[in-house]
Amino acid sequence: MRVGLTGGVASGKSTVAAYLSEMGAVIVDSDQLAREVVTRGTPGLAQVVAAFGPGVLTAEGDLNRPLMGSIVFKDPAARKRLEAIIHPLVAARSAELVAAAGDAALVVQDIPLLVEGGMAANFDEIIVVDVPEEVQVERMVRDRGWTETDARARMAAQATREQRCAVATFIIDNTGTREELRARVAETYAALLARQQELGG
Repeated sequence: MRVGLTGGVASGKSTVAAYLSEMGAVIVDSDQLAREVVTRGTPGLAQVVAAFGPGVLTAEGDLNRPLMGSIVFKDPAARKRLEAIIHPLVAARSAELVAAAGDAALVVQDIPLLVEGGMAANFDEIIVVDVPEEVQVERMVRDRGWTETDARARMAAQATREQRCAVATFIIDNTGTREELRARVAETYAALLARQQELGG
């Protein structure tokens, strides 16, 4: 069974992934893999430098992530170029990790841009962590020190709340307390295990 996890920026998706991991799920984190495939000395980083020039490296030879982010955030063509390098590498690494987890494991692929990347059809179940847009803005301003303008620009670059919820088989509301969130995640995890047993049986 293929399970995808997604949610808008500042929705609390990472917290949900952490809870699922504690409960026994194997989490394949696309953001983490996207960093891993362009670490120093990797073929991925060499491809990025070939596409964008050595100016995207730090003095130590690592990818200058804030600089790269500012380049692709303002330029959709540059973002597509970067994604064309990183997405296949992440997909290949994800496949390795899913295979290594074994058939009995409940594997959840944490993909921030699942909807934007048109990947919904690849999954049997999709968990969407959902909060109202005003809550997202409030959290980015409070927790990340962003301006409201930056927060809204980042949200505008992502799928809408409606688009995400339209592909969801499970929606986890994260407007309450941590305890309420954990309880909702536990319910979802139990339902996923039951679905997996149905499919396996």
